[in-house]
Amino acid sequence: MTALPALDPARTALVLVDLMDRIVALPLEPLKGAEVLSTAHELAARFRSVGAPVVLVRVERPGVAEQPPGSGLVEGLREEGDLVIVKRTVGAFQGTELDARLREHGVGTLVFGGIATNLGVESTARAAGDLGYDLVFVEDAMSALTGAEHDASVRLDFPRLGTVTRAAEVRFADGR
Repeated sequence: MTALPALDPARTALVLVDLMDRIVALPLEPLKGAEVLSTAHELAARFRSVGAPVVLVRVERPGVAEQPPGSGLVEGLREEGDLVIVKRTVGAFQGTELDARLREHGVGTLVFGGIATNLGVESTARAAGDLGYDLVFVEDAMSALTGAEHDASVRLDFPRLGTVTRAAEVRFADGR
């Protein structure tokens, strides 16, 4: 892991991917869904306290009349002012207004957490990198279906795309 420089809250957004009841409840590794959710809540509170945007992404299956039970965001995660993005692909940029909304806020750096590390998080991050965003991955704010999948993303892929860190290391220029 690389030391993370202090973040500028005016140019940084937290992106939390697929923290939905049915996904958080899956058997995950290396962290349980409740652990990821707890860290996500802490990060979101820190971002909101400095006025940095919080983006909550959830997936909907295309072409079905009704979404499966548990397809909403986990209760209590969303707060007034958060940006909610509904995706219909693995990543959150394709076919959504995510890029336009981030640019409206002057965001240039994205801090990622969510489930699954190697699917929704990585797919969204790769597209973000292609669009020119700086990327930060909070290792203890994400998990996958297996430890091996999580580790492959965190140890092999993410360091090539951005900075891998832990929630305790995420700080803003004002010290928060």
